[in-house]
Amino acid sequence: MNEQEIQTLLHHRRPYLMVDKVHSLTPNQIIAEKNHHGDEAHVSGHFPGAPVVPGAMLQEICTQSAGILLTKFYSPVENYDSEKTKGHAIGVLKKVDFAKFKSITKPNKPIRSEVTLTDQVENMFKFKAKVYQDDKVMASFGFTLVNVSDEYLY
Repeated sequence: MNEQEIQTLLHHRRPYLMVDKVHSLTPNQIIAEKNHHGDEAHVSGHFPGAPVVPGAMLQEICTQSAGILLTKFYSPVENYDSEKTKGHAIGVLKKVDFAKFKSITKPNKPIRSEVTLTDQVENMFKFKAKVYQDDKVMASFGFTLVNVSDEYLY
């Protein structure tokens, strides 16, 4: 899945778009990738001279990846298009159950997210995720997303 296809499913845009590619996508799992180049504001200022991808951005990579899965397979409307479809906010972060950071994640190397849907109750979706760099687990997360009316966003 390329950036245009990703942007059809997500409302996020650069500079806050945290998914560059989708490698695989099923109703229960998504494997996606983000490559920070070091010049992004959230990387260049964290920390000058020794840049590190912030943990919050690792969570966001996983959240946006999960949002793609929800929009593709669990949207309340058919053929969802982030530019045209109104009335729905898909994949709004409701809760972070845990966030564990195992190692420092650096820019200029691809970051892979592997996000698995573990439970669904009505419009709430629970996920577990791992973030990899150089095939090493850098962080893991548990979180819940919800599909809601977009009236809550305004």
